[in-house]
Amino acid sequence: MPGPKNLDPSSSPRALLGAELRVARERAGLTQAELAERLFVSGSFIGQLEAGTRRMHLDVARQIDEILHTDGFFARNCGALAKSRYPNHFAEAAEAEAAATTIREYAPLALPGMLQVEPYASEVFRAYQPTATEDVIDELVRNRLDRAKLLADATKPLLWCVLDEAVLRRVVGSPKITAEALRHIAALIRARRIIVQVLPFSAGAHSSMGGTLKLMTFEDAPPLAYVQGNSIGVLLDDPATVARHSLTYDLLTASALSPTQSLALIESVAEGYAHDEHA
Repeated sequence: MPGPKNLDPSSSPRALLGAELRVARERAGLTQAELAERLFVSGSFIGQLEAGTRRMHLDVARQIDEILHTDGFFARNCGALAKSRYPNHFAEAAEAEAAATTIREYAPLALPGMLQVEPYASEVFRAYQPTATEDVIDELVRNRLDRAKLLADATKPLLWCVLDEAVLRRVVGSPKITAEALRHIAALIRARRIIVQVLPFSAGAHSSMGGTLKLMTFEDAPPLAYVQGNSIGVLLDDPATVARHSLTYDLLTASALSPTQSLALIESVAEGYAHDEHA
């Protein structure tokens, strides 16, 4: 029986490769859990690969070819998945984000990338890379703003953010730029496109003092958690770990201001920056 044809990189490589993986696995008579056991990964990881919400890396592709006797098909084709506009530590998370039905995010230091306006994003990247050329900064900003296009759909994904009060109080670039950024958030809230809560300083110690947190769910794949630090990020699929991070987020929302109170605070802080700009 002839093997599968090489994938067309102009299509959706992850989705196509995932569909081929499902066919090859079922042809071999293996369940997701059985293939996962041979690869020393979780069953949910195989589910994510087949659903196209996780990237297949070359070392995993080679093992899959060996186990499923696919004559190097997955190793040949996973190269199309290696290209990304995003840094290596964030590329998989960005791909998963684009396929998610719900995204819940805690931002302790800066506005979430998907919610940033161009001047704010530019100032953030300049702070990260003070010696970068204008072309580099412009490309980084374009890629970040492209992520915001996910919000063009009126209903999906559901985006729920908890912003630490420090995010509101830190002036990025200038009071004018920060006011514009916060007004953009307020407009999205008033349009009922996103849900935002502010975690006030008065909340004291809280459940996510270790840093950022992003939780994603999907229609046909297990949920994922993403944690990030300086130039490092980890995408997690272990069910117990994801459940623990989900509890962390629930505790954050319980400690945060209500959406109505949060909107009032965001607009008040934005107005204060606008006043400072004209003072």
